[in-house]
Amino acid sequence: MTDPHQPAPPRPTSRDVARAAGVSQATVSLVLAEKWPGRVSEATAQRVRECAAELGYRPNLAARSLRLGSTRTALLVVPALTNEFFARVHTGAAAVAAEHDFGVVLYPSPDGTGPARDPFASARASLDGVIASSMASDALSALHGAELPLVMLDSDPAGTDAAAQVNLDIADGMRQVADHLLGLGHRRFVHLASAVDTWTFAVRAEALQEAVGAVPGASVRTVRAPLDVRAGREAAEQALAVAGERPTALVCDDDILAAGACKAARRLGLRVPDDLSVTGFDDLALATALEPELTTVQLPAEQVGERGMAALLAVLDGREADGGSLPVRLVVRGSTAPPPASPA
Repeated sequence: MTDPHQPAPPRPTSRDVARAAGVSQATVSLVLAEKWPGRVSEATAQRVRECAAELGYRPNLAARSLRLGSTRTALLVVPALTNEFFARVHTGAAAVAAEHDFGVVLYPSPDGTGPARDPFASARASLDGVIASSMASDALSALHGAELPLVMLDSDPAGTDAAAQVNLDIADGMRQVADHLLGLGHRRFVHLASAVDTWTFAVRAEALQEAVGAVPGASVRTVRAPLDVRAGREAAEQALAVAGERPTALVCDDDILAAGACKAARRLGLRVPDDLSVTGFDDLALATALEPELTTVQLPAEQVGERGMAALLAVLDGREADGGSLPVRLVVRGSTAPPPASPA
């Protein structure tokens, strides 16, 4: 006999069917909407139907009306509005949305990269889908229940149930930084790393460690700081004030930390880049406001937003979204130079 006080089991979703069948959520949508001929093999379509039947999945009619574009609204979740990168992501997403008569609602998570609160609760039915930038997939659990298609940007490609992903080649960006500095002759590095625990920063740390570790005699030490100028300055001051040989290059996880590092150098009487090279990541407007201007990795933020919105539109239309990572590039400016000569 069923206990009336026990909560009802959660209703299976199209994500559950996709996982069980070993296909994407877009493929599930194609099969159950009978749009699969010519796009999906008959064997795959049959497997999807069988998994849906075994799980007791029934398409949500309200959700299906959303996919037909009745609301034409997407939610863009970002960790913060104060970072220029996310503003540019929104610009790109909104431009593509406007071309398709869609609107984009921007939602800065009150908890940063942590679990996002449900911004609309019962009003989730007013959305067609969700795009989330630089956040963990499990941080969006409050939004999963509405069966809204989820597109992840700049996020861990492993272990996610997103319908589509758009990533940047972050690792290659950090390798470009390391190769540039190693080529100038630097061997003593400090990595001024973000204290934020997300995939994008973990990838930067791993790529830097690998690149520097492959060169005999080169070493890198890591110090962490919150993403603001003051914290970056304080962490850099501590890293530069240690006994022994001073590092000749500070590799920063973003341009804001790099601005703090440049302030630390000035306070300690060090000249950038004569005594210390400093690099950033993002290529914010701040990078060219510094003097000397900052060597940094340029991230195509608007293109990330454009690709993310295009991916959501593809999922809503039952098509496979374009995958792959967007390339990034090192912009060399005045904050890097060969290390100072050792005293004779």
